[in-house]
Amino acid sequence: MNTKHITILLIIIVNVAFSQKERKYIRGGNNLYNKEKYSDAEVEYSKAINENKENFDATFNLGDALYRQNKFDQAEKEFGKLSNYETSKENLSKAFHNLGNSQLQQKKYEESIESYKNALRKNPTDIDTKYNLAYAQKMLKQQQQQNKDNKDNKDNKDKKDNKDNKDKKDKKDNKDNKDKKNQENKQNPKDEKQNKDKKQDQQMTKKEAEQMLKSLENDEKKLQELKKGKKIKGKKIKVEKDW
Repeated sequence: MNTKHITILLIIIVNVAFSQKERKYIRGGNNLYNKEKYSDAEVEYSKAINENKENFDATFNLGDALYRQNKFDQAEKEFGKLSNYETSKENLSKAFHNLGNSQLQQKKYEESIESYKNALRKNPTDIDTKYNLAYAQKMLKQQQQQNKDNKDNKDNKDKKDNKDNKDKKDKKDNKDNKDKKNQENKQNPKDEKQNKDKKQDQQMTKKEAEQMLKSLENDEKKLQELKKGKKIKGKKIKVEKDW
C-alpha cells in the first residue's frame, strides 16, 4: 500500500488541566514516540490512561503507538473510543482520520471510507483526509471487482464440473444399458442346449403323432373294408390330434 499520504497524526500539546502524573506519562510517551520507540511509548501512554481513562490525548497517542507497531486492530479500537469524547472538532477530525487509517490497513475499505467522511464533516478542508478517502474508495472498487471475478470464476467452474459429472453419468448409463442388452442377448450354453433339445423333442413328437395318425387312418380304412365284406360290427375308432 502506498502510505505516502496515509498520515498519522500525533497530539503533542498536553492539556494543563491534566494531573501532574498524566502530563508526565504523556510527555515521556511523546519523547519515546519521536525516537521511534513505539513499544515503550505505548507503555507510557497506558500509564496515563490508568490515571484517567477519559484522557483524550493519552488514548489518541496510544492509538498512534499501536499503529506504528502494525497493531492495526488494537489501534482501531483506541481511535474508535474517541468519537464520544467531548473535545474540539479539530481533535475529533484527527481521531476519525487515524481511525480510517487503521481500518484501511486492515482492508476494511467501507469502514475506512465512513471514518474519513466523519473526519471531513469535522474539518472539510483537510487535504490528507480527502486524499485518503479517494484512495479508500478506489481500493473498495478494486475489492468489489475482484470479488465479482472470483464469484464468476467459481460459478463457471461449478457449471463445468456439473457438466462433466453429467457427461460421466450419461456415459456410465449408456455403458450399463449396453452391458445389460448384451447380457440379455447372450445365452447361457446350457440353456441353449436345453432349448435345442426341447425343440427337437417337440419336432419328434409331432412326427410320431403324424405317423400314428396315418397308421390309425389305415386301420380305419381296413375296418371299413372288413365291415363291407363280412358284415362284422366294429367299434368306431376316434382319432384326436394332440398337438
